Amino acid sequence: MAIIVNLDVMMARRKISLNELSERVELTLSNLSILKTGKAKAIRFSTLDALCKALECQPGDILEYVNEKNK
Repeated sequence: MAIIVNLDVMMARRKISLNELSERVELTLSNLSILKTGKAKAIRFSTLDALCKALECQPGDILEYVNEKNK
């Protein structure tokens, strides 16, 4: 997929654990883990909004587009 999820990078920068982030954004650990590992096929804007608020970042800090032709 051409969209890369950099949630783990932002979590490391903010020094926040998966458990703490899960509580802040009110998402289950399993759903957050699916996002973190890049296995998610979609993300709701409300979830992205909650993640950005909790991590004090922009959507572009979490999501990145990579042109697969250049890989």
